[in-house]
Amino acid sequence: MTTDLKEKLALLPPLPGVYLMKDAGGDIIYVGKAQNLKKRVSSYFRSPEQLDSKTGILVQRVSTFDTIITGTEKEALILESNLIKKHQPKYNVILKDDKRYPALRLDIREPYPNLTIVRKIGSDNAMYFGPFASAQAVRQTLKIIQRTFKLRKCKTREFQNRTRPCLDHQMGLCMGPCRLPVDQHAYAENVKEAVLFLKGRTTELIEKIKTQMQQAAECQDYETAAALRDKMFALEKTLEKQVSVTTDLKNRDVLAVAVSEGAAVINLLRVRGGYLVGSRNFNFTDSLSSEAEMLRAFLHQFYDGQHFVPEEILLPILPEGAAAFEDLLGDIKGARVKILAPRRGEKVRLLNMAFQNAANRLKDLMAQQTAEMGMLYRLQSKLRMDRPPLRIECIDNSNLSGRQPVAALVVFMNGKPQKSAYRKYRLASVSGPDDYACMAEVFRRRFGKGPDSIPYPDLLLVDGGRGHLNVGMTVLKTLEMEHAFKVIGIAKKVEQKRETADKVYQPGRVNPIDFSRDVDLLFFLQRIRDEAHRFAVTFHRNRRRADSMQSIWDTIPGIGKQRKKILLKHFGSIKKIRAATLEELSRLPGINERIAGAIKDKLGG
Repeated sequence: MTTDLKEKLALLPPLPGVYLMKDAGGDIIYVGKAQNLKKRVSSYFRSPEQLDSKTGILVQRVSTFDTIITGTEKEALILESNLIKKHQPKYNVILKDDKRYPALRLDIREPYPNLTIVRKIGSDNAMYFGPFASAQAVRQTLKIIQRTFKLRKCKTREFQNRTRPCLDHQMGLCMGPCRLPVDQHAYAENVKEAVLFLKGRTTELIEKIKTQMQQAAECQDYETAAALRDKMFALEKTLEKQVSVTTDLKNRDVLAVAVSEGAAVINLLRVRGGYLVGSRNFNFTDSLSSEAEMLRAFLHQFYDGQHFVPEEILLPILPEGAAAFEDLLGDIKGARVKILAPRRGEKVRLLNMAFQNAANRLKDLMAQQTAEMGMLYRLQSKLRMDRPPLRIECIDNSNLSGRQPVAALVVFMNGKPQKSAYRKYRLASVSGPDDYACMAEVFRRRFGKGPDSIPYPDLLLVDGGRGHLNVGMTVLKTLEMEHAFKVIGIAKKVEQKRETADKVYQPGRVNPIDFSRDVDLLFFLQRIRDEAHRFAVTFHRNRRRADSMQSIWDTIPGIGKQRKKILLKHFGSIKKIRAATLEELSRLPGINERIAGAIKDKLGG
């Protein structure tokens, strides 16, 4: 430990706060919170034998640290969460979900709200339910709700522009508020019942409908009673399919962790009203962290105001600062929240169920990773590489008759796309349909920046034949990088020549590599090539669309959305703006003589 670190440790106060560990380059590599900063930070710099494996690796890279003192441990918890989100430190456990799960959105501010499927939960004061495990699950739930509670299906724009009720109304599946005088209070009552159903309070809802049915029957309103009976039977049928797991009818989330070398899975069981309504897995690649640290990171990052906070959260082990977490989640929910680590009873049975789900998912992940790594090792052998192609990059160009040329680079890590590393290139040095010149420019821009070009790929895949490959190798030789990594080209088969498969070329070799006995490896390379092609073509289309939507306003210096709005609001049309004098234009807010002159030059008049 350096003298500077010893001096900083000696000056630390015994107060709550947040500490930020930094490496030699000044980058934040870990963020933590402490009830006692002096005691907590000093614990990292004990003798190496007393540290766990992850802490030992972390401390070896720590050059200095900063601290931020807070008033309470709860404030430190909030600050820690914000700093982790901002800096994404390398040694913090980061909750990463590989896809956005579908959820249901309900905007109760509308007079006749409807449920829509979304994949992003926004901060717009609407109600969100889910997320659901799959698109099929959310569609099945939506189908039950629309059939039972008769909420409208049409989108808001269709709803406002309809001339007559849709077929769903004629089939008795919608109240028809688009064209019929539907009582808003009656519709709102159906919305409330749908919300109860989505919150898992189906038993409570059935009792409510049963009471309403009996009251309608006593008043001899048999038609209403029959409709309520059908609704009750439909909900009871749905309830039969749900699994009752507790007898106290509480809402709770159950979390369990399964850990193996190189991977970990947290399983979340959602129990609503005593019934198991969903299960979801979260994958972690950092298995050096302890079980308690992973659970703590999950509580930090999952319950951030965008997910429903239940009355209880069951964990196999209580993380550090559990009481502060209870206070924080209670503020989000607006009611008391308990974090428990039960040791007996039906709650332990729930934890065992969650652990079994996590273990099964982890087993599948490990088998998948083994298969993917096996394929990469086989590809290494096939291409005679000195290392397995853990990082594969692929370059593809796109243009339309030489106009607006672009290129795209995609990255696959351990056999999977790493979309955060994808890159787009607008090609400025190329004129006309010159694919080779495009490829040369991309190579120079990707690998010609010295240390800033790191990380290099293990394998670089070029979409094209021998010509494209040779152009790329010529650039690499100029940069003295021809031996830094393996480069291959992949060209589509030519059916006129009766070719049966795409061709893969290596530098200095005329004939393509024979993949007849390793078709799965060829398919893998084709999948990477196709992803690069998709990314490049999408970028090119978006660029063409943006250019085609550009108006003459976008060519006038100093004219943006706000000034354009001011001009059109004042004059009403382009014709009147063209006829206006420089003095009239200059009198408008934000329009000086220079901008007015630019407007007259472009528009004439």
